[in-house]
Amino acid sequence: MKRDRKGLSLTFWLFSSLITLFPIYWMFCVSAKSRVELFGAPTFLIRSFFSENYWATLTNTSFQGYMFNSIVIATSNALLVTTLSLFATYALSRYKLSGKENIFFWTITNRMAPPAAFLLPLFLLYTQVFVVGDWKMFDTRIGLILLYCVFNLPFAIWTMRGVVDAIPQELDEAAFVDGASTWQVILHVILPLARPGLAVTAILTWVFAWNEYLFAATLTSVHARTITTGLAEFVTVTGTNWGQMAATAMLTLIPAIIFLSLVQKHIVAGLTFGAVKG
Repeated sequence: MKRDRKGLSLTFWLFSSLITLFPIYWMFCVSAKSRVELFGAPTFLIRSFFSENYWATLTNTSFQGYMFNSIVIATSNALLVTTLSLFATYALSRYKLSGKENIFFWTITNRMAPPAAFLLPLFLLYTQVFVVGDWKMFDTRIGLILLYCVFNLPFAIWTMRGVVDAIPQELDEAAFVDGASTWQVILHVILPLARPGLAVTAILTWVFAWNEYLFAATLTSVHARTITTGLAEFVTVTGTNWGQMAATAMLTLIPAIIFLSLVQKHIVAGLTFGAVKG
């Protein structure tokens, strides 16, 4: 019976993995074909690799700028959100604040409304209100970074709430008895134990910022455009360049894979640290 259950479980997860990875494989197949092959009979096999699709994107200075903007915006947003969420959850967890539960609920309400409802107010703010001389918040990296914080920070606070609450307050008290300040407690006690939760929060917020399209397409024009908005350039009035679009989409997976692999190490390190200290 145990062998049968293991076999069924293995079959289920293999089937689920194939379903999950098939769209990526199909996108790779499209990226490896020329326009002539794409309009022929569909096939799941790659007979010849058409590298021109990748080379055209890699040598395009506009798409290099889009990729750089996406990396800067997503990484800065993830670092800022995880840092602020740690401080916010520590304060809400350790201090007795009136209406604390209401504060938690209020923070998540920003995620309940559809993003399209904020488009017009944000566009007016970025073009008419947040203006200093000739400088506007519109079409800037800092504008997108701060905007993504508005939507990602409530989610990060709710994610980190359980992590910080699970850390015994006796550890804080012991550190205070030894003469540690609040900052030292956060850096040397809370931060190491909360590292797994911070890593997960960083992954999710980074992916949210990396994949976001609506605000990036509305609040940028030239200088701060991200790679997700750049993919729309392949759809023209004369047709869609499916091969180069798929190649560009495949290239966008590389920074995501690198970031996830780096953060995953911190997840394992944090779990091991907690086990040893316990």
